[in-house]
Amino acid sequence: MNPLTTSLATPWGDFPLARFPEDPRDQLRAWDAADEYLLRHLDEQGTDLTGAVTVLGDRWGALTVALAARGAAPVQITDSFLGQRATRANLARNGLAPDAADLLTTRDEPPKRIDVLVVRVPKSLALLEDQLHRLAPALHRDTVVVGTGMVSEIHTSTLRLFEQLVGPTRTSLAVRKARLVFAAPDPSPARPSDPWPLRYALPDGIGTMAGRTVTNHGGVFCADRLDIGTRLFLAHLPERQGPLDVVDLGCGNGVVGTAVALANPDATVTFADESFSAVASAEATYRENVGPAGAARFLVGDCLAELPDASVDLVLTNPPFHSHRATTDSTARRMFSDARRALRPGGELWVVGNRHLGYHVRLRRLFGDCEVVASNPKFVVLRATAGPARVRRSRAGAR
Repeated sequence: MNPLTTSLATPWGDFPLARFPEDPRDQLRAWDAADEYLLRHLDEQGTDLTGAVTVLGDRWGALTVALAARGAAPVQITDSFLGQRATRANLARNGLAPDAADLLTTRDEPPKRIDVLVVRVPKSLALLEDQLHRLAPALHRDTVVVGTGMVSEIHTSTLRLFEQLVGPTRTSLAVRKARLVFAAPDPSPARPSDPWPLRYALPDGIGTMAGRTVTNHGGVFCADRLDIGTRLFLAHLPERQGPLDVVDLGCGNGVVGTAVALANPDATVTFADESFSAVASAEATYRENVGPAGAARFLVGDCLAELPDASVDLVLTNPPFHSHRATTDSTARRMFSDARRALRPGGELWVVGNRHLGYHVRLRRLFGDCEVVASNPKFVVLRATAGPARVRRSRAGAR
């Protein structure tokens, strides 16, 4: 067995699972006590899984794989490209056919009927709110609705959402720091309208995007305000003109890439993120501010895996340093390495991040240089330049 793969023990058998992409430096599991608790509950209650089963927010496919192996035909709904890829790989790893589960994104049309709804409570309350709004019409009085999460993830506001959008809600006792949420669908009460996507005007003092409107689907980072790191970044973006290939990596709502496109109309901007909602938000923000004729690409994927080597001139990023509840630099490492590969000689990677993360150390190792462009007490903007050494190494490897 791959050393990165661990087995989830369920009443229906053990299932080897791994995250995606598999990284030998990342020892985080693809499941936790909340997944175990929910699957055990379904078995103990004898829940009928022969009907229309929907799994919302399954992080790495643990719930989907176990339910598919049990004989259900689950519909998985996820906002994560990496989570969806992990699910496909984990289905195959456990000898299940690709069509053993129907894999949808948060932007796809939701199911018309749901008999069992399993919810892995997401970190983003906004994402949960938007998805419960979208799924509520498919529920009926006999639908079994069970949520799961670690105790630290389930708050009063979480329960309030289930109560408002599904029906009467209660919780279980905590087991191994995990908890279940039970909601009884009540189709009769009127529900509040879905506030997502949310649109708002940006503040002054941030360059070309000042006063312009951004669009945010539920689940996008800092969806209801401009975070202070991005504010610093927008005020110090590189001033480049001409037909450049620019990437807004981890684009979120696309405010950074859109700022570049407005400042340099000859640039081709690629907006890339692993979140389906983020890329949809970025496209809406770009189209509203630049127009339908602007030269842009919108990619949902694993960093810059779809871009060829030495194909871009500028990469801009504000890397996340969490993977769900875990603090990790694995995503930033992949982002920096992918940027190094994709940049042409002389191309630049610009990064904004919390000062304490020490990104300058890794950038110096990868690029050989790293310059501080701007800083404040909490954040720093860094620039690293791709030199010809990468091209020489690539040619040497080719020989």
